[in-house]
Amino acid sequence: MFTEKFLEVLNNEGVVSIVTCANNEAHVSNTWNSYLVIVEGNKILIPAAAMINTESNININPNVKLTLGSHEVMGYRYMGTGFLLEGTARFLKDGDNFKMMIDKFPFLTRVLEITVDSCKQTL
Repeated sequence: MFTEKFLEVLNNEGVVSIVTCANNEAHVSNTWNSYLVIVEGNKILIPAAAMINTESNININPNVKLTLGSHEVMGYRYMGTGFLLEGTARFLKDGDNFKMMIDKFPFLTRVLEITVDSCKQTL
């Protein structure tokens, strides 16, 4: 599902925006490219310490959009590229993936699991 270009972006630091929506209001939270961990082919795990509004929205509407990028990776024409991901999300509070993530990111209280349906390069 994920292209080599997408994986290259993940290997370069940049900001990730996570967009959720509930009750006709969008909410955006941010994290870092280096915090994303790919598992099971189309799932991304993200450590969550706060993300209170994100979790509240996901409990109502699990659909999410993420954008991420890096100016260090060649895009279609120039240096810099980004991606738009769409999928569904849930928060993990236990299980194997939770244990693996807390070993890597001891600050987390939960893990945001995104099941990606679409991954499109935007730049």
